[in-house]
Amino acid sequence: MGSGSKGNATAITDGNQTLLIDCGFSRKATLERMETSGVDAQSLVAVCVTHEHGDHAKGALALCELLDIPLYASFGTALHMSWLKHPLLRLIEPEESLTLESFQVRPVVVPHDSREPLQFVVQDSRQRRLGVLSDLGCITRHLVQAYRDCHGLQLEANHDPHMLRVGPYPPKLRARVAGNYGHLSNQQCADLIRHLSWSGLQSVSAGHISEKNNAEPLVRETLSSALACAPEAVELLPQDKPSRWFELR
Repeated sequence: MGSGSKGNATAITDGNQTLLIDCGFSRKATLERMETSGVDAQSLVAVCVTHEHGDHAKGALALCELLDIPLYASFGTALHMSWLKHPLLRLIEPEESLTLESFQVRPVVVPHDSREPLQFVVQDSRQRRLGVLSDLGCITRHLVQAYRDCHGLQLEANHDPHMLRVGPYPPKLRARVAGNYGHLSNQQCADLIRHLSWSGLQSVSAGHISEKNNAEPLVRETLSSALACAPEAVELLPQDKPSRWFELR
């Protein structure tokens, strides 16, 4: 539905039911983007929030209230967002899989500078697995194990290290972005692709691309070597509109 510092949301559907990972846009904007993408709001079964930062969480509760669907988040995320007493909240136990209608959802602990951040591997009834992964500062052995054998990957390629060093961010913010609890660089994203590549991997897309510390040609050039494809074939997720659909067989 959109990926970047101004808002993030990912719709996953099996053709009948839809799961939303994050809702960092307003309720109105999210519904408009869903309509643009052909997603029936009534097909939504739940919203799973990765962490409390506004570009991932700010519209989640309002959307769930409108549609009367559960909101899933870690205790740390819910505490920060003051959601703990809300009747629609369902607390996620890290690493404990959830059954959400036709989806199996595995919450995965990741290194990021938030209260209790999670990312998700989602599997449908036909055993198709999608790994959604944004907002983390480094690649861990646990992460690689959790995302192994995914048929599709949505990854973060946030910044180019040189652009970040010479860019407009103050030193403290530059250090945060580049640190182990910040965001993945283009090269780190490429390294992760190499770790997770296998014969069943059908789709890889890259998002959360910084508007100030990155450039699409740099992302394409860096990831194309890991994907063994031409730079123009690298799939990038836009911020200002929904992407195309990525289908897993």
